[in-house]
Amino acid sequence: MVGFLKATPVSAVTTDEITNTVSDLLTNGGGANQTINNFILITLLSLVPVVLIMTTSFTRTIMVLSFVRNSLGTQQNPPNQVLLGLALFLTFFIMRPVYTDIYEQAIQPYQAQEITQTEVFERSEVRLKEFMYAQTRKQDLELFLDIADEKGTYPSYQELPMTILTPAFIISELRTAFSIGFLLFIPFLIIDMVVASILMSMGMFMLSPVMISLPFKLLLFVLVDGWYLVVESLVRSFQ
Repeated sequence: MVGFLKATPVSAVTTDEITNTVSDLLTNGGGANQTINNFILITLLSLVPVVLIMTTSFTRTIMVLSFVRNSLGTQQNPPNQVLLGLALFLTFFIMRPVYTDIYEQAIQPYQAQEITQTEVFERSEVRLKEFMYAQTRKQDLELFLDIADEKGTYPSYQELPMTILTPAFIISELRTAFSIGFLLFIPFLIIDMVVASILMSMGMFMLSPVMISLPFKLLLFVLVDGWYLVVESLVRSFQ
């Protein structure tokens, strides 16, 4: 029993090997241990959805589209898959200039073996910071700088760490999305109030105002070409 519980020696990856492997991976793409390289690659790929949501226009886009559906009161129409698909392609359209610059300034030089992987990450990060900084309120950015006690430390947005810029960008996007959502709710709220007042004046208390106002809200949304106006305003809000 004691012999069964006795620890048997196993081959372990040392700290120096991990450090050297990561260093080689970031500099020239090589690495002494292929397992660690694959692990790092899988980890980076798993972070892609988070990066897409938190550092692009996706947050504002999906929230505004959700506000449109809620203000119409159509329950699950359009379905979540449709809203997510539309938000995703709108994100690709809005972020196209950013991705084009990253490809031209970072990916192409790396493919031509003119720069290292470290420079690829640095150039991509700077271009992404430029987009995020343009959409971030100064007040939100100063909030996290004050909390981190690093106010006045960074002379420009290029030196800002992503750990500070990203949360400031997210809360700025949330504020903008809620502001747009408030404006979207106003015309449909007026229709609900008018329909409810008419039903009360007619003594039809048992009839739900939502059932009567829904066709009128859909009719108004179609007549003003609502999806066109919403998408146009949403895309132009990033320019």
